[in-house]
Amino acid sequence: MTGEELIRQFEDGATPADAFHHADHVRLAFEYLCRYTVLEALEKFSAALKRFAKAQGKAQLYHETITWAYLLLIRERIARAGRAQTWEEFAERNADLLIWKGGVLATLYRQETLDSDLARHTFVLPDQAL
Repeated sequence: MTGEELIRQFEDGATPADAFHHADHVRLAFEYLCRYTVLEALEKFSAALKRFAKAQGKAQLYHETITWAYLLLIRERIARAGRAQTWEEFAERNADLLIWKGGVLATLYRQETLDSDLARHTFVLPDQAL
């Protein structure tokens, strides 16, 4: 599926919830960032993800800090590559972003921060020293 098709399917609400896992979130964020400025991608991806969660009856699962942190990390990795990349190239070079439990956010945030209501509803800067 192309990136355009993936975005359209997601925004149209046609993405099956049981087939949308962490790596799929990362790919979708990558596709938004390939098409929009970082601020537009933050707005569009966050809004689409909130709609998706709400449509699944799980609006409470949307987590702003996790969403924004991954988008910003993906954006940085795209910029560091210094050239356009396919999703496959990006995924191969950034496998650490595809790990959910114990992944990159565990090196940036304390678990109690990510578990907080503040982090769920408002982007919180990393609070764990590297």
